[in-house]
Amino acid sequence: MILNIVFILVGLLLLVKGGDWLVDGAVTIAKRAKLSPMVIGITIIGFGTSTPELLVSLQAALSGSPGLSIGNVVGSNIANVALILGITALITPCVTQKSTLYFDMPFAILSCFLLMGIGMSGTISRLAGIIGVLMLVCFTWWSIRHSRQQASPEPADETPVMATWKAVLLTLLSFGLLVMGARLLVKGASNTAMEIGQMVGADPKDMERIIGLTIVAVGTSLPELFASVIAARKRQTDMAVGNIIGSVFFNILCGIGLTAAICPIQNSDQGFFIDYLLMGVLVVLLWIFMRTRLVLERWEGVAFLVIYACYIAYLAVA
Repeated sequence: MILNIVFILVGLLLLVKGGDWLVDGAVTIAKRAKLSPMVIGITIIGFGTSTPELLVSLQAALSGSPGLSIGNVVGSNIANVALILGITALITPCVTQKSTLYFDMPFAILSCFLLMGIGMSGTISRLAGIIGVLMLVCFTWWSIRHSRQQASPEPADETPVMATWKAVLLTLLSFGLLVMGARLLVKGASNTAMEIGQMVGADPKDMERIIGLTIVAVGTSLPELFASVIAARKRQTDMAVGNIIGSVFFNILCGIGLTAAICPIQNSDQGFFIDYLLMGVLVVLLWIFMRTRLVLERWEGVAFLVIYACYIAYLAVA
């Protein structure tokens, strides 16, 4: 048990540090490419900080732990919206753009309910995974193209934080940390689920699902938390919101999509209906909140945190 806890802690540490370095390197590269803060938030930061979820889900599916794979993505999305945006909005109200309200958020909502519909069928097939990845590629291309057509990019910094070659090297190094961290985290979490299940007489698959929805989900969402909080403190709230929205559909279309394309996910319907539904409802609620003056107010952040606390209590009771 102690060794498994060490695996989990070391895995989380490597994931957080790898995600942090990935964001630093990717943001520098993005500035060189003259992308706007919102596009950076949705693509580079949103996708970059979601790499831990992708690696954990892929490793879990290949290890024969579909509950951990699904639970990680769904739990991360729930934590991203309810916990991370809740905390971020408490620090400062989050302002977004009309394009995010009319295009990015509806795409995130579509992704959530698409996962729910396919997941509740019992199997996420290889074809469904490939379609998801293609959807993500097409939307990313359109988002960058649309952003450059509608608004001129912000002026590039004359003195970048680091040289381009250092940013590329840091980004590549971060992937190594993320891969290693994902392996340790999945190994520790899976072994812990089995041991706890044996001790309390519960079904190990149920324990695997709970750990995936809580410990692993929140752990792999820490890069998003740090990125969004730092962006909010620097008054770059559009980047903070873009980070979460990008993470939501990246987790689904690439985290689950790429995993299913490589290894079809079985038993994707077992015990996840409430979790799928809450994930979709939270993104819809975020869209509703943002319709009022394109701002996520502090009290709305509190509402998200209360919802997340109730969800954790539900998992504990269940």
